Amino acid sequence: MHQSSLSELEMERYARHIIMREIGGPGQHRLKNARVLVIGAGGLGSPLLQYLAAAGVGTIDIVDHDTVSLSNLQRQVIHGTPDIGMSKVASAAKALERINPHVNVIGHDVQCTNLNVEQLVASSNIVIDGSDNFSTRYLVSDTCYQLGKPLVTAALGVFDASLTTIRAHETGPNGKKNPTYRCLFPTPPPPGTIPACSEAGVLGALAGMMGSMMAIEVIRQIVGFGEGLVGRLLMVDVLDMRFETITYEWDPNNILNGSGR
Repeated sequence: MHQSSLSELEMERYARHIIMREIGGPGQHRLKNARVLVIGAGGLGSPLLQYLAAAGVGTIDIVDHDTVSLSNLQRQVIHGTPDIGMSKVASAAKALERINPHVNVIGHDVQCTNLNVEQLVASSNIVIDGSDNFSTRYLVSDTCYQLGKPLVTAALGVFDASLTTIRAHETGPNGKKNPTYRCLFPTPPPPGTIPACSEAGVLGALAGMMGSMMAIEVIRQIVGFGEGLVGRLLMVDVLDMRFETITYEWDPNNILNGSGR
C-alpha cells in the first residue's frame, strides 16, 4: 500500500497520538493508510465512526440503508435533530467531514446482503460490525473468514453488551487456528427469542460506551499494540456495572473451517 505522509496540520491534529510510545508517527501513518468498513451507522456506529475519524483512519466505508428517525437520537449521537429523514450514511458523512476533513468517507446506502457483501468487504483492511440483526452478523463474519479479513464485532442488549475480535483466517501464537464467530455462537437464536431494541429498549449511553470500545479495539488492531480480543469475549453489564472477559477457542465442529471441512 502506498504510504501517505502526514502534513503539518495532521501532525498537529494527531499530536497526542504521535507522542504516545504505542502509536507514534509510524502508528499514525498506519491509521492514515488504513481502510475500514463499518456496518451500521446507528447506536454502535455513531461513536465508533466519530472516534475513528478523529483518530485519523484514512478511509472509512459506511454501510447503512436506513434513514434518521426521531427515536434514533436517544443513542445515535452522530445524527442530530436537523438530520431526521436524511439517510444515515449521508448524515454520518456530514458529521465526519466536520470532525476531520482529512478522512475519506465512502457511503453505501444499501442493505448488506449476500449479493454485495463480498464486494464491500474485499476492499477493506478491517471490518467492524455494528449491525442490529443476527443475519447480518453471520453473513459478515462468514465473509470475513472467506476473504481473510479481521473483524471487530459487538452486540447490544438492554443493559448488557459484548465485544470481540475475529481473525479466523489466521493461526494464534500457539499454532492453533483462531476461532471463528461460529465457534463462539454456532447458530443464531430462533426468531423472536431476543427482542429488538424497539421492543425492549436500550440504554443510550451503553451504545456510546461500546462504540468507543470498538474504536479502541480497531485502533489497536491497525496499529498493533496491546492484547487484542481474539479468542476473548468482553461482556459488559451496566445494570450492576460489571465487566467480565471469557476466553473461547476454535471449535473443530464449526461449519466454516472445522475438522470436517
